[in-house]
Amino acid sequence: MASVSSARESLSHALNNRFLPNLEYLLQGSILDSAVEHLMHRLKGLCDNVDTSPETFHDLEVCMSLRQPNSNQPLLLRVRRALGRDAPFQMRYLGNPEVDQRRPTLVRSCMDCACTNGILEFLTEMGFRLEFEYIAKGYMFRKGRMKITVSKLIKIVPGKQQDMANEPISQSYIVELSVVAPTGQENVGEEMRVFAEQLKPLVQLEKIDYKRLGGMP
Repeated sequence: MASVSSARESLSHALNNRFLPNLEYLLQGSILDSAVEHLMHRLKGLCDNVDTSPETFHDLEVCMSLRQPNSNQPLLLRVRRALGRDAPFQMRYLGNPEVDQRRPTLVRSCMDCACTNGILEFLTEMGFRLEFEYIAKGYMFRKGRMKITVSKLIKIVPGKQQDMANEPISQSYIVELSVVAPTGQENVGEEMRVFAEQLKPLVQLEKIDYKRLGGMP
């Protein structure tokens, strides 16, 4: 139990003191199911490796929260694992988004790491609790250092196996354009803005202020 307490204190200390060298630059939007094929064709023409099919993914994502002393803001960690194939679990911390009108994208601190399949049990022992979970299924494209995902979000249906859940959350796909880069590379946002312009009018990628909307990133 002492090691669990020490791990929790070390994690909180690192996050509170911003020992995170990377930032995620992000633009988001959505597109109706009926128009997603047009977007796919556009992305195939704009992105790298146009002669091959885009990479697919089918993942379970779990959001875990930990209440912190002297703070009204819980610590949130995301854990993602691939369904149907053998791959390491991925854990991600995302800081509070910074919405600066002078920047073309949303910016937030970011930390990613690969984990063993016992990570959820370990987080639970540390005091984390489940906030929500869903399945993300879709396609990933790359353009240089930019990553573009087109995802269908699917509910976890009680009583069904995770790979059989078949109730989409909405009749649209989430589109995300992102770059993870070291602090100080402000030119990243302008590169993303130029690329996002090429996807109009099919999809409008924007900075989304989750605090104003009252939701979680």
